[in-house]
Amino acid sequence: MSSEVTLPKHQGSSCHSLYFLQFFTLSCTCNVTQELDIHSSFESEINHITTQFQTIDQNDINHHTTQAQHGREHSCRWVRKLQLESTQAFADPRVSFGTWQDKDAQEEAVYLAIKNGYRHIDTARIYGTEPACAAGIKKSGVPREQIFITTKLWNNSHDPQSVEKALDASLRDLDTDYVDLYLMHWPSAFKDGDDMFPKEEDKIVTGNADYVDTYKAMEECFKKGKAKAIGVSNFSKAEMERLLNETSVVPAAHQYECHPWLQQASFHAWHKEKGIHVTQYSPFGNQNEIYSAGQKHGKLIEDSTLAEMGKKYGKSGAQVALAWGVAHGRSVIPKSKTESRIKQNLEGDFKLDPEDVKKIDSLDKKLRFNDPSKNFGWSFYSDLDGKQS
Repeated sequence: MSSEVTLPKHQGSSCHSLYFLQFFTLSCTCNVTQELDIHSSFESEINHITTQFQTIDQNDINHHTTQAQHGREHSCRWVRKLQLESTQAFADPRVSFGTWQDKDAQEEAVYLAIKNGYRHIDTARIYGTEPACAAGIKKSGVPREQIFITTKLWNNSHDPQSVEKALDASLRDLDTDYVDLYLMHWPSAFKDGDDMFPKEEDKIVTGNADYVDTYKAMEECFKKGKAKAIGVSNFSKAEMERLLNETSVVPAAHQYECHPWLQQASFHAWHKEKGIHVTQYSPFGNQNEIYSAGQKHGKLIEDSTLAEMGKKYGKSGAQVALAWGVAHGRSVIPKSKTESRIKQNLEGDFKLDPEDVKKIDSLDKKLRFNDPSKNFGWSFYSDLDGKQS
């Protein structure tokens, strides 16, 4: 940017590489006009940031528009984040498409998702779905620059000298020379090497890499342009605070489990204060049968409050759960391989009345369904709600 800005001190260290201004916009192909659609939950954050940065050159915002596919015009809502010390914009669609599990079905699923209007594809090295994502994107015919791709660094490549190599492997499989967002999947390190789950006597062999050093190696990938933004996933608050204190690039995003039964409101508020976007994985809670901790509970998406509220809007309980996350300014990552459900999930981006948001806020049970601490040899979420014993 041509404007010079002085970034605020952040917990004793200079936050001098990334700072983001958050917007919601609605883009469509019939014209290039954009409607500002700011949720009330973001107004205070936007005011806080804009009072510090008054000189923003609109030419530096890389506006994305949703392209017409198969004779239809699609619209897609975005969470926009303008990086103030780079001309590269971080634009994260509010409803994203997840590709965890069902590896063989993902090429067609990604194609169907893009055909129906999704513009964020979320994958990870450990999912084994990066090649399928690339094929699905290519099949869609939508240009790469109009697709937001997130992938994640796996635990077996945390040694600093392995980070860029791991990203390069992901880029090859994704058939792209950059990703829009690169996340550290977990703060814990496994033994470095080709084995995704290195084991001895049926136990994970942990590594010595410190997640701070791993993140610093990710910063180098960011500086080289191989990742347009970097962030983390599954960190505790203490781990986040240490990361901010000891690194120079503030994470663009933090992806963690979040849904009406695990809201972590204070943790989300902390991220807002630090200017870090939150992305919810498992927005349907215990819908995934792999979560053994969720089997003793009824399904979140069948919660009576969500179901009853859905009748008011002509939506399902699952769509209401997605809309609740969006109402709080977060992105959500549902997944499906069925076209009808893929469409329904995208239609979860609608506006709830404020009183309905508050009603869902009252449903918090502090139920966490994904905690691999015992298997990974690391105590995750030690200072957060829902820590499994």
